[in-house]
Amino acid sequence: MMRPNQDHKHYLNDFLGPNLGYLMDQFERFQQDPLSVDEEMRALFTDMNEADLYNLDTPTANEVNLPAVGNEKMFAAIKLADAIRTYGHLAADIYPLGNHQPDKTHLDFQSYGLAESDLRNLPAGIISKNSALVNKSAYEAVEYLKQLYTNTITYEFEHVHDMNEKNWLMERIENADRQFHFSKEKKLTLLNRLMEVEEFEKFLHKTFVGQKRFSIEGLDIMVPLIDEIISRAVDGGADTINIGMAHRGRLNVLAHVLGKPYEMIFAEFQHAPNKELVPSEGSIGINFGWTGDVKYHLGLNRELKGVNEKTAKITLANNPSHLEFVGAVVEGYTRAAQDERNQPGYPKEVSDSALSILIHGDAAFPGEGIVAETLNLSRLRGYRTGGTIHIIANNMIGFTTESYDSRSTRYSSDLAKGFEIPIIHVNADDAESCIKAALIAAEYRAVFHKDILIDLIGYRRFGHNEMDEPMATNPKIYSLVQKHPTVKEIYEKNLLSEGIANEKEIGELQSAITQRLQEAQQKVAKVEKAEDLHIPDPPNFTDDQAAINTAVPLDTLKQMNQELLQWPNDFNVFHKLVKILKRRMNALEENGKVEWALAESLAFASILADGTPIRFTGQDTERGTFAQRNLVLHDEQTGETYLPLHHLSSAKASFAIYNSPLTETAVVGFEYGYNVFSPETLVIWEAQFGDFANAAQVIFDQFIAAGRAKWGQKSGLVMLLPHGYEGQGPEHSSARPERFLQTAAEKNWTVANVTSAAQYFHLLRRQAAQLLREEVRPLVLMSPKSLLRNPLVASTGSELSNGRFEPVLEQFTFSRDDSKVERIVMCSGKIAIDIVEQVKDGAGYDWLQVMRLEEIYPFPTDRVKQLFTKYPNVKEVFWLQEEPKNMGAWTFVEPRINEQTSNGITVQYIGRRRRSSPAEGEPNVHKLIQSKILAAALTRSDEGGNRNG
Repeated sequence: MMRPNQDHKHYLNDFLGPNLGYLMDQFERFQQDPLSVDEEMRALFTDMNEADLYNLDTPTANEVNLPAVGNEKMFAAIKLADAIRTYGHLAADIYPLGNHQPDKTHLDFQSYGLAESDLRNLPAGIISKNSALVNKSAYEAVEYLKQLYTNTITYEFEHVHDMNEKNWLMERIENADRQFHFSKEKKLTLLNRLMEVEEFEKFLHKTFVGQKRFSIEGLDIMVPLIDEIISRAVDGGADTINIGMAHRGRLNVLAHVLGKPYEMIFAEFQHAPNKELVPSEGSIGINFGWTGDVKYHLGLNRELKGVNEKTAKITLANNPSHLEFVGAVVEGYTRAAQDERNQPGYPKEVSDSALSILIHGDAAFPGEGIVAETLNLSRLRGYRTGGTIHIIANNMIGFTTESYDSRSTRYSSDLAKGFEIPIIHVNADDAESCIKAALIAAEYRAVFHKDILIDLIGYRRFGHNEMDEPMATNPKIYSLVQKHPTVKEIYEKNLLSEGIANEKEIGELQSAITQRLQEAQQKVAKVEKAEDLHIPDPPNFTDDQAAINTAVPLDTLKQMNQELLQWPNDFNVFHKLVKILKRRMNALEENGKVEWALAESLAFASILADGTPIRFTGQDTERGTFAQRNLVLHDEQTGETYLPLHHLSSAKASFAIYNSPLTETAVVGFEYGYNVFSPETLVIWEAQFGDFANAAQVIFDQFIAAGRAKWGQKSGLVMLLPHGYEGQGPEHSSARPERFLQTAAEKNWTVANVTSAAQYFHLLRRQAAQLLREEVRPLVLMSPKSLLRNPLVASTGSELSNGRFEPVLEQFTFSRDDSKVERIVMCSGKIAIDIVEQVKDGAGYDWLQVMRLEEIYPFPTDRVKQLFTKYPNVKEVFWLQEEPKNMGAWTFVEPRINEQTSNGITVQYIGRRRRSSPAEGEPNVHKLIQSKILAAALTRSDEGGNRNG
C-alpha cells in the first residue's frame, strides 16, 4: 500500500471519504493490537499518531461555501457514513412479511456526537463521491446513504478486505448516474414473466391436486432474476451456464429458464408417455436412465441465443434430495467447460466462457457442511471457476423448522463472510430491486472473477410439499402469508399506478398465458396411456473389454521413461529424490523391474500420447501419500516446480495435477462433475487413505453409483482408494470395498483390487480407451500402500508392452500337474502377495492353486468357470480375505463362486470373524491374526487349522 520514499502525512491525503473511514478504523485496531492489521499498515502507523489523522489536507466545508467545523466533527460524520454502509442492512426493509423489527441503533447521528447542524455545515464529499451530491451537505449525503442501505435492497461487504472491491461496490451502489433504469418495455416483460411463473404454479395446484411440486411461490422473482444473470453472462461471452439447485422452485425453473415444454411436465404429473411430446430435435436435451427419478430431481440442457446470434448451453444439473451436494458437481461442470485441454501442460483456463449459478435453501446453506467445502474451492487454482453467483432461495423456513432453530447466525448467508464473498440482501416482493441485485452480481463477477451471493428473502406460500398443512406447525408465519399479496399482484398494481400498463394489456397477457397452459394440458390428455406398465431394462451394450488393446511398444515406453527422467540443468531437484528417480533409468531393460509408481507414470504418458487429457487430484497427489509418485518436482533452492509429463515429445493433450484441500465430499463431487461435462478426459481422484472416501458417501451413493440409472448420466471417473491391512489400525486399513460392492449392479462401475504394476498400467489404459464408448463406467480401485515398493508387485517391461489387463490371475503358472490340485484359494489384493511371500516358488504346494480376483465387479464369471475346469480333482474352494467376514468381498463373491464350482463343492471362508471395526488397533495383534489366517489357507485339511483367524 505505502509508496516508496513517500512521507506518510502526504500519503494519508489519498484517503478521502469512505477510504478515510477505513483508515481510521485500521488505526484504532493498530492502537489496540498492532498485529491485527497487515504489515504495510503497521509500517504506515508505526511513526505517526492520532494528531496526524486530524491534520490532513482534507477538503473542508469552505471549498463548497459552507462554514467550517472542527475536524473531530468531520471524522465523526465519516464514522457515521461507514456505520450506515456496515450496519444499514439491520434496518433494511428486506422482509416481505414485515415480521422483523428493524435495528436502527447504528444510524442515529446523535450517537456519534453530531447534531443536524454539524452535518449541514460539512460537505457531502467527505461522505460519498456521488456526483448528484455536488454542492450538497453531509446531512443530505447521510440521508441519501440511509435510503440506499436501508431499502428493500441492502448490502454487506465490510468483510471484503480488498479495497479495490470495496471501492467498486460503493461506487456501483452509490453513484447516481449509474443507477438502474427500467424502460416501459423492460417493466412489461418483467410483469409478463411474473405472470408466467405464478400461473404455472396455480395451474399445477388445481390440475394435479395433492401431488408434490415444491412450489416457487413466495420467491417467484427468482426466475426473472436468473434470466437476467444468464442474459448478462451470455452477452459477456459465456457459452456455458451451469445451474445447481434443490427441488424448491425447480419445475418452474425447468419450464421458464430451461424451456422444458409444459406438456412434458404435465405428462410427468399425469404419468402419460411423453415421447410424443418432445419438441423438435435440438431445442432441449433430455437425459434419463432406466430407473428414472422423480420429476423435481431431473435436469435439462438448453441452447440459448444471445447477442449477435451467439449460442450458449444452459444446463440444470440433475440432483437428488441431498440438497446442497449438487453445488460441487456443478462447479466441476463449469471448470470442465472453462479448461482448454488440447495442448500439453496445464489446461488453459478461460473463466469468462462459463458461469455457475448455485441456488441454495436458507436452512441448507448454513446447515450442510458441503456448502463450506464447496465455497473453499472457489479460489483454489485446481478448482476455481472465475466466480460463482449464489442465490439463497430464502423462504425463512426449513420444512417446518423456523430460522431460530436451524442456524446460529443472524442471516442464512453469514457463512459466506468467511470467504470474503459480498452479500446482497433483497426483498423478493420488490421485483425491480431483485433485478438490480442480479445486475450488480453479474457485473461484480465479470470484473473480479469472485463469488457473490444474493440473499433473496421471501416466504413459502404453502407447506413444504403442498400436501402438509403449515398452520399446524408454523401458525404465526402462515397467518401473515395467507393475507399477503403475491409479487405479481404487487408489481401489477405498481405498473397500473405508474401508467405503464392498463387493465386491458394486463388482461391480454393473462389470457395468453392461461391459453398456453390449457393447450398443453389438452395435448397431454390426447396421448393414450399405456395399457401395461413396462419395466425398463439397462442398456444392452457390448462389453468386450478384453478386446481393447492396452499394450504399448517397448521402445515407445523406453523413450517416455527417458523423458520422464529429464529436467533443466539449472533445476535443482532434491538430491535424495534424484537418486530415487534415477533408479528408474533401466527399469525397462531386460533385467529391470517397473514398480507401481513408474507403471502409473508410463500409463499417463502413453494416454497423453493417445490424445486423451488427464486430470488427477487428491490431498497429496502431486507427491503421493506414500512419497511414491513425485510427478511434480520442486527446485530445492527456489521452490519452483517442473512436471516432466508436460514436456513429453509425444504428448497431445493436457495433464493437470493438483493437491486438493482437506475434504472429500466437495472434491469427489467436483471431479465427478468435471468428468461428466468432459467425458473425453481421464479424471482421477485419489483418497489419502481409502477409508477417507466414506466422508463422500453421498456423492458415491447418489451420483456415481446411480447417476446413469437415474438420469442417463455417464461417467468414467477413476477413484484410487489405498487399501490393505498392515497393522495401522481401524482407520487406515480398509477402503470399505463392501460398500462399493453392495451398490454394484447393472454394470454401474468397476471394482478392482489389483496385485501388479502391469495390471494397474493396463487397467488405466483400458479406462482411458473406453471413455467415449457406450460401456464406459467409473472405476473404483483398491490401490496399494505397502505394496507400492514390494518387488513382488513390480513388473517387467514386456508385461507392459505385450500384456493386457486380466480379471483373474493364477499364482502358479509354471509347468505343474493340474490333476494334483485339491484346493483352490481365491483372494484379492494385498493378501495374495502375503501368500506369495509365504510359499515363495510354490515348492511343496503342488496340491494348491491360488487365484487372484483382480476385478471383483463385474464378476468375471466366464474366466472363473474356465479356470475351475482345469482342476478336475479339487476338493476344497476357499475365499481368503484379511477384512472381517461382514466386510470385504466375501458376501459379494460367495454366491458367484458357488455358481461356478462343481461336484457339490461350496466355497468356504478364511479370514477375520465378523466385527464392527474394520481392523485391530494393536500392530502385534494384527500380525498374530494375519499369520493365523495365512496358515489356515496354506494348511491341508488333514493337518487341521482355524479357518476364521
